[in-house]
Amino acid sequence: MLTDPVADLLVRIKNASMVLKPEIKVPFSKEKEAVAKILLQEGYLENIEVKKDKDKKSPKKDLVLKIKYLRGKPVIQGIKRISKPGLRIYLSYKKFPRVLSGFGMGIISTSKGVMTYRQARKKKLGGEIICQVW
Repeated sequence: MLTDPVADLLVRIKNASMVLKPEIKVPFSKEKEAVAKILLQEGYLENIEVKKDKDKKSPKKDLVLKIKYLRGKPVIQGIKRISKPGLRIYLSYKKFPRVLSGFGMGIISTSKGVMTYRQARKKKLGGEIICQVW
């Protein structure tokens, strides 16, 4: 059993993009899906799909992520997990750090759902910092 499924997702995305793998398959969870949807909206992924297991009786689902590349290079240059199970990091919307001088983005879990730093700042919401992507 994984202790940090979101970190597992982020590491799989990073590793797949570094070896130019077209897509990855990870076990489904709502939190992973929320993070993947934000990466899709921000242009870091090409597509996401939820696929059910071929066995009709099994409730197991997988999340299939298609990694985005631009001229043969991965769009995701780096991805870093900030808040971890052993050390949660919470910030007010006033204190969100700039990621790579504004060229990257951060993902935060708020009381209104998972969103980017920019969206949370507009709504004046703080929360748990999930990761930063550049």
